[in-house]
Amino acid sequence: MAESKKMLANYVPVYVMLPLGIISTENVLLDKESLKQQLLKLKTAGIDGVMSDVWWGIVESKGPKQYDWSAYRSLVELIKECGMKMQAIMSFHQCGGNVGDEVTIPIPQWVLDIGEENPDIFYTDREGNRNKEYLTLGVDHLPLFHGRTAVQVYGDYMKSFKETMADLIGEVIIDIEVGLGAAGELRYPSYPQSLGWVFPGIGEFQCYDKYLKAAFKEAATKAGHPEWELPDNAGTYNDTPDSTEFFASNGTYLTDKGKFFLTWYSNNLITRGDDILDEANKAFLGCKVKLAAKVSGMHWWYNSPSHAAELTAGYYNLYDRDGYRPIARMLSRHDAILNFTCLEMRDSEQDAAAKSAPQELVQQVLSGAWREHIEVAGENALSRYDSYAYNQILLNARPNGITNKGVPKMHGFTYLRSSDDLFEDTNFELFKIFVKKMHADQEYCSDPAKYGKELKPLKRSKPKIPIEDLLDATTPMKPLPWDEETDMKVDG
Repeated sequence: MAESKKMLANYVPVYVMLPLGIISTENVLLDKESLKQQLLKLKTAGIDGVMSDVWWGIVESKGPKQYDWSAYRSLVELIKECGMKMQAIMSFHQCGGNVGDEVTIPIPQWVLDIGEENPDIFYTDREGNRNKEYLTLGVDHLPLFHGRTAVQVYGDYMKSFKETMADLIGEVIIDIEVGLGAAGELRYPSYPQSLGWVFPGIGEFQCYDKYLKAAFKEAATKAGHPEWELPDNAGTYNDTPDSTEFFASNGTYLTDKGKFFLTWYSNNLITRGDDILDEANKAFLGCKVKLAAKVSGMHWWYNSPSHAAELTAGYYNLYDRDGYRPIARMLSRHDAILNFTCLEMRDSEQDAAAKSAPQELVQQVLSGAWREHIEVAGENALSRYDSYAYNQILLNARPNGITNKGVPKMHGFTYLRSSDDLFEDTNFELFKIFVKKMHADQEYCSDPAKYGKELKPLKRSKPKIPIEDLLDATTPMKPLPWDEETDMKVDG
């Protein structure tokens, strides 16, 4: 019996993301019977459930507080009928313009209309290009949306979702991932394909709307440097670090002015995550559900001294400064899961010119989260169907090997994504082996309590952490050791 419990403790749940366009922009659940067959096929692989975006641009499209959850209600009921669990994403961003976006779902038209009159509600780069993927955090607390602030709009949406799905939350819907930025990730939209970015460009800072300009000027003046301005030497989307004054060796990022800006830029991002998760806690208070937030895997230029791609996205991460531990510390206030991407990637697969290091990045982020005593979850960044990717995910899911030794493992893994390619015979057979290995070679377990994932009613967030404590990131963190070899391989 003791051995059985030990084995169950090693069970890592596996979910699969559903296609992006299963609900149309007209708010219709498309081809329900075909989707049902897809869900039943996935169930034969032994997965624990599925993940789906719940698009703000669809549900509140008709006007402020005019919510229509009917299509999503049908989706959740179908998932229940198929005997599966669901991770629901509160998707406050636009679908379209990012890697892997196959459909276009704008944010609500009534919000875009406000943006026609006041384009500064959108993130803006130094050249003045507006990005309509997500509202700038500069308007988080400004009542520009028919008397509501952006944070209030997000909070009202989540409360309405809770009220409509109350009988299904905890029974079917077990995780609520809260979208906090572009692509649903806690980051600035620093590398939009819609504005011409291509890998491995460093991206651009996104703080040149009038609200963030004013906020920076106020912060600089308060710090005794009213002459400081936002960066004008950080290059453009597809530059390399060394081609800019800001990110080059001995560049601006190392000066007092550069450090002040980067601290301000990254602190704003963490504070906005904290504020919106406060609203999520209020909305789902007492529900048996876990909150989660996604952090992007910015692995390119990780081995460059300036970590330029991470800095433009808002992750102030350097060799002597951990940019992810403060995010984990913020999430700990809300007992929220840190969901991280690019778990399938290996350094050896990357272009050497990009100075990419996904393996080291994953180790750093997950280690920092575990040290803050929060749960971590993971995703693959790109669609993969090969044993090399699955083996790397297995290694990251249990960094100390198959026995786990009572130390860190993942809360769950979500595979990107359900598709015809996944269901191809060879690919699907390999995927089923992968799921079995993630379950520690056990059969599917229907009781979350048995694999350490017992759902408890959500409590209020812990008291506010003083900002100086929350954002302290001056001590570099040594990652936890990852075993080089494991006995978890799926390729025989």
